[in-house]
Amino acid sequence: MINIAIDGPSGAGKSTVAKLVAAKLGITYLDTGAMYRACALYALRNGVSVDDEEAVKKILPDIRISFTGEGESKKILLNGEDVSSAIREHYVSKAASDISKLPSVRDYLVAQQRKIASETDVVLDGRDITSNVLPHAEFKFFLTASADVRAMRRYKELIARGAEIEFEKVKADIIDRDKNDSQRAYAPLVLTPDSTLIDSSDMSPEQVADLIISCVSDGRRGR
Repeated sequence: MINIAIDGPSGAGKSTVAKLVAAKLGITYLDTGAMYRACALYALRNGVSVDDEEAVKKILPDIRISFTGEGESKKILLNGEDVSSAIREHYVSKAASDISKLPSVRDYLVAQQRKIASETDVVLDGRDITSNVLPHAEFKFFLTASADVRAMRRYKELIARGAEIEFEKVKADIIDRDKNDSQRAYAPLVLTPDSTLIDSSDMSPEQVADLIISCVSDGRRGR
């Protein structure tokens, strides 16, 4: 069984790289970030504050998350509705960061993620995969980049989707989310001692994916 865990801050390119790694190795990619975004979207749509632990806990049984399709055609479904585009809206990003701080939400989704990882070869990316979700994963990586680089990546992504937003706003949100993710009390973003640190500031997603695959191949040959 191969479990590849990739952590890192917002805009580091984790999802893009994880998808490439999974595709090149022919294994499953599990978009954990999309799962938190889907929970946040459901809360926002139903007028539930993403900061209210008790209120969010009550709606969790009503949230059914599933995936369909493969590769670029893979979509995330929220109670049967394709929300692949909706969860990428800028206003959902901050809400996802806030709701992910709630222990009840993390416990709810982590249980699902662990079950999937125990049943199949998988690549998972997020903020607490190496430290909390899969602490015993054989291959762990921490992907980062400078705040300016990460903000520009996210800015270009949003502009390409037709969003009207200033770069400085995106950068401020990136920095705020970094603080949220690294300082939350429950399962914060951390660089674990057994994770391989990769700074992608001057690397393409393909280069990062190839580096990870090289590390995995070397590790498996060294068994």
